[in-house]
Amino acid sequence: MSPLAASRVVGATSAVPDEPNLVGEEWLATLHEVPLFEGLSKRHLRRVARLARLRRFASGSAIVRAGESGSSFFVVLDGTARVVSAGGRAARLGVGDYFGEMALLDGAPRSADVVADGEVLVLMIGRSSFGKLVRKEPALTQALLRTLAARLRAAERSRLD
Repeated sequence: MSPLAASRVVGATSAVPDEPNLVGEEWLATLHEVPLFEGLSKRHLRRVARLARLRRFASGSAIVRAGESGSSFFVVLDGTARVVSAGGRAARLGVGDYFGEMALLDGAPRSADVVADGEVLVLMIGRSSFGKLVRKEPALTQALLRTLAARLRAAERSRLD
């Protein structure tokens, strides 16, 4: 594990001894880099960060499997993982990469396997807790919809070019 990741894990565990996998505000900058969250206010981003948990995966273990319903979103904090799609194409994920953000919204089946290439530490947000937050915070929902609309417009423009 990188020294930065180790220091963050220690900070997270010492701050909440009875819930060692809870994540706090130290991950705001990480979450702000995720396109889905880029339009959120700092207050809303803090609320999303409070939902996050840390999870460690052993080398070779599946983080997600193709066909399973999407129930969580992940950001790689330390280590690397392999994404293997049904077509056999593989991609590599490293520190700062993320996957499964659409699972927070729709729970659709995963389109690929993601497998740990060594020990991997991820920040994970579950769909159920995220859904509760979205239902309680209409302004957060509006910000997410604006972001999604902008992404859809950009995709349509690039398709037409």
